[in-house]
Amino acid sequence: MHGLYAHPDVITAVTERFGREVLRPDGSVDRSALGARAFAEPDGIRFLEGLLHPRVGAAREEWIAAARVAEPPPPLLVCEVPLLFEAGATGLFDAVLVVTAPEEVRRARVEARGQAFGQRAGVQWDEDRKAAAADHVYVNDGDIAALEAWVADMFGRYAGRRP
Repeated sequence: MHGLYAHPDVITAVTERFGREVLRPDGSVDRSALGARAFAEPDGIRFLEGLLHPRVGAAREEWIAAARVAEPPPPLLVCEVPLLFEAGATGLFDAVLVVTAPEEVRRARVEARGQAFGQRAGVQWDEDRKAAAADHVYVNDGDIAALEAWVADMFGRYAGRRP
């Protein structure tokens, strides 16, 4: 959904709210700069959610409609929704799977991307609450092979290939 930041109306709204400092020299949205400003300003995140969530929902519905008529149909549709619980959108999906990690691992990953962990965590449900609301949970604190095996198992289960 990062492509939504390329839409002219989104660029205009973001620039009007946060200033030209959130744009790259070519006029595209610099998501890192935007994130820093949005988290720093009162209601900045709420503004972005109000701007983007309806567009994300519409894009998801278009994608689902196209998948329904595809030949052959895909065995499974998967949506990655970082703020699923916070948006109250769990009812839009047949199942909710959460991939989590211990706080120190999540913190290191966020900070490695140059982002402020505390700001981002402050607008999200805590990990225990997400886990309690999910159908399946995977603690991603090991190697990539273990994560890939879990994903393959879940894919098989939901695509009807495993009991």
